[in-house]
Amino acid sequence: MDSTTRSVSVYNSELKLKGFNAFQIGRDGNATRIYSRKDFYKICLTTGKSKIHYADRSFDMDGTILFFGNPHVPYSWGTLSTTYVGYTCLFSEDFLQRGDRSETLQQSPLFKIGGTPVLRINEDQRQYLNSIFIKMIEEQQSEYAFKDDLIRNYIHLIIHEALKLRPSENFDQHNNALSRIAAVFLELLERQFPVESADRPLALRTAADYAKSLSVHVNYLNRAAKEVTGKSTSTLIGERIVTEAKALLQHTSWNVADIAYALGYEYPTYFNNFFKKMTGTNPSAFREKLV
Repeated sequence: MDSTTRSVSVYNSELKLKGFNAFQIGRDGNATRIYSRKDFYKICLTTGKSKIHYADRSFDMDGTILFFGNPHVPYSWGTLSTTYVGYTCLFSEDFLQRGDRSETLQQSPLFKIGGTPVLRINEDQRQYLNSIFIKMIEEQQSEYAFKDDLIRNYIHLIIHEALKLRPSENFDQHNNALSRIAAVFLELLERQFPVESADRPLALRTAADYAKSLSVHVNYLNRAAKEVTGKSTSTLIGERIVTEAKALLQHTSWNVADIAYALGYEYPTYFNNFFKKMTGTNPSAFREKLV
């Protein structure tokens, strides 16, 4: 393992252990590329020119913005200017919800799929928010016993400041609503993979799970999927799960029960029946053929 790979591995383990990291953009470039979007929410304060695709919308931004990324909502970010500066913090929902707040982040108007993830920031607001990010960066390096609580307060302070701002309306909607929701569903489906741990089962496994995450009725989601792909939502999910199951059987030493659990099946028998229905053979026989 070379030094770069080792540093990436150490970074990932530390971030997942603490559930939080803040850094200045440009000072920790690897962090923005390697963090697991399945696990971590993201808040960015940036100055520059960029184009952001978030679920079914596209934002052309120039100047200082505050961006809220949800790991359950597909998004991408293209930097258009030669200089791009600012701050980023990454955090898991478990890290933030250790307090008494019961509302999930996915229901927040800043993070939910129908919310507004991009806000324009003026100079006074930029300086104030900059100071909060700097405090978070400093605090995570401190030895203060309650620094996690303090950092959580900083995150909530940023969220509340954002809720007071007017949302940006500079975005383009895709023309066809069914095509739009199908595209978002397919990207969200792909984001559930690869499965990285046998003890962390898929968070989304059924058509109803995806419909709830996307804030649409399951019948509407199924209609969208059929119109675009010719297949039902459940078929698409099943095909992707069996593809992952084959990869796990081939490339890991996990037993069939562990693979079943990781893919959302509480009982191995149900997984065996599913796999045989999809492939014509059971998981153990499939693995034996690979030897």
